[in-house]
Amino acid sequence: MRIIATGLRFPEGPVVLPDGSIVVVEVERGTLSRIRRDGRVEIVANLGGGPNGAALGPDGRIYVCNNGGLSWIRQGPTLRPHLQADTYEGGSIDVVDLATGKFERLYDRCGANRLKGPNDIVFDRQGGFWFTDIGKRREREVDLGFVYWARDDGSEIREVAGGLVTPNGIGLSPNGGTLYVAETIPGRLWAWDVVAPGELRKRAWPALNGATLVAGAGGQTRFDSLAVAASGNICVAALEACAIIEITADGSQVRRHPVPDLQVTNLCFGGSEMRTAFVTLSYEGRLVALDWHEPGLKLNYQS
Repeated sequence: MRIIATGLRFPEGPVVLPDGSIVVVEVERGTLSRIRRDGRVEIVANLGGGPNGAALGPDGRIYVCNNGGLSWIRQGPTLRPHLQADTYEGGSIDVVDLATGKFERLYDRCGANRLKGPNDIVFDRQGGFWFTDIGKRREREVDLGFVYWARDDGSEIREVAGGLVTPNGIGLSPNGGTLYVAETIPGRLWAWDVVAPGELRKRAWPALNGATLVAGAGGQTRFDSLAVAASGNICVAALEACAIIEITADGSQVRRHPVPDLQVTNLCFGGSEMRTAFVTLSYEGRLVALDWHEPGLKLNYQS
């Protein structure tokens, strides 16, 4: 493991840029930040709220899921998220121009329903994107979560799956024909067939949310964000399990890769031959690089 940057305030949503630098969100700090190859950290945009997952869009801008803000538990230099922030006004999808740092709010609702806690995002080949809304947790209640699909120009947003329990990581299979979503609290990975942009094939009852259960890690394992390998394996950041959980597409094999942090939150692939996993270790505020045993999947619009 190679440490690229330290002192980050709960990093998430890593994205490898064409010049080899990496952008991350700093959730507690409310920023989109750029990490140069020498480890220097530069603030690109002060987004406020709680920027979470991020993705490079077809126009070269960064699309950010903003959860609207969280309260935090501090233990010395470490951070962990807690409940809905007192300043919370709702979640959104924000779009950032990397050259200028200017950003705009693309979506903050779907029809009459306000976005609660947009969390993670992945683009399809047609320029649309899928994203999860994990909801918010308050002292005595928690929101159900949803999966949405939207166009990158702000013209359309659709609710495609609902009633999930803390949906978090999201990704597409190498051929774009399967959508994966990881639920945090249950530690489950679900899959749907994609039949068209913004359209999923739903299985009949009693399938939960019309999805196929790929795998559940068992034990005290909470899932966060995910990335997909070129082979089709799904690699899920597993928070306090201090690991990346690698799952085959049919769920028949589950492999644990230990990573030393109590809040392993996200990863992306890049580097030579896509064999480097860049992982956000959010409890201690680090971005690290791991040599992966197989190539990662090159995302749509990743140079």
